[in-house]
Amino acid sequence: MGEGKDCKRGLGSTYTYAVTYGLRQLSLSHSLHSSVHPGEGAMAAVFLPGNLQDEATCSVCLEFFKDPVSIECGHNFCRACIAKSWKELEMDFPCPQCREVFQHKSFRPNRQLANMSEIISQFTTRGVKGSEEDGFCEKHREALKLYCKDDQKTICVVCDRSREHRPHTVVPIDEAAEEYKGQVQSRLDNLKKERQELLEFKSNDDKKTQDLLKTIEIERQKLFSEFEALRQFLHDQEHLLLGQLEKMEKGISKRQNENITELSKEISLLNKLIAELEEKIQQPVLELLKDVMSIVSRSNDVKCQKPVPVCTDMKNHVCNFSLKTVILEKVLKKFKENLRDELGKGEKDPVWSVQDSNDGFSS
Repeated sequence: MGEGKDCKRGLGSTYTYAVTYGLRQLSLSHSLHSSVHPGEGAMAAVFLPGNLQDEATCSVCLEFFKDPVSIECGHNFCRACIAKSWKELEMDFPCPQCREVFQHKSFRPNRQLANMSEIISQFTTRGVKGSEEDGFCEKHREALKLYCKDDQKTICVVCDRSREHRPHTVVPIDEAAEEYKGQVQSRLDNLKKERQELLEFKSNDDKKTQDLLKTIEIERQKLFSEFEALRQFLHDQEHLLLGQLEKMEKGISKRQNENITELSKEISLLNKLIAELEEKIQQPVLELLKDVMSIVSRSNDVKCQKPVPVCTDMKNHVCNFSLKTVILEKVLKKFKENLRDELGKGEKDPVWSVQDSNDGFSS
């Protein structure tokens, strides 16, 4: 119990020292920030005296006190730490630090220690923002010489003894670095190999694609050429057939004009004879008998020749051409069917879409 009383008496002076030291260091840190490099100024506030940090550190969790309480012997612990240590006990409650045994589970808050721990915690964390980069533990100001595989972070020897890392797998940082360097190098080699394979695949695929596109362009030109030849052939045949129709049309018109001319002559002669006969028949008897036989004889000599009808002479030509039209219709219909069937052989859907192709790589 004497040790506990000494701790209690010493706590006030320690707290006063912590506050005074903290204010002094804050002032020093401020002046250093304005005169030296920011990183150097920050480090001025990092390294508090070890005994001062020890006073603010729980001996169970090895971290700054959180809600500290004092037990009968005068030692201090985090409320959660002492509660966990005594959780399974119903009597004889030992101090985790001095092992003194108490009959009752009793502790009380230590507000002075809580305030001091808060000041020291703020003071140390204010200047240790880059401490890990400098190789020091943020909590304990010890060199980071170990690596925790479970948490995947560097720790100091104090962290290694803490409850948090005690069950973890911890190795020296050099050993961890060599191990992970090997893993990184192995993965790096694999990724480079995969990249090279993809580059070669891309190069080969690009070349084959370009060759394929060139083939498509050649086929396109062939297609244009074939259809242009087909169009020219059909145009020539159309021109030939239209020429035949035009020739028949002109022949019919010519024959019609010839028949009209010939019929006009015949009709004119008949009109003249009819007029003479009508005039003769109206004459008196004596005058009628004069030259009557001459007129009758001339009218008997007139033989009207009817020309060959245009429709009779040209109908066969028109009928023959109509047969060509029927044949043309049948041939073109058959041609369309054959062309569609032949071009569609072996390919249900000749039109490809981007969605039909694979747009990614399997991993």
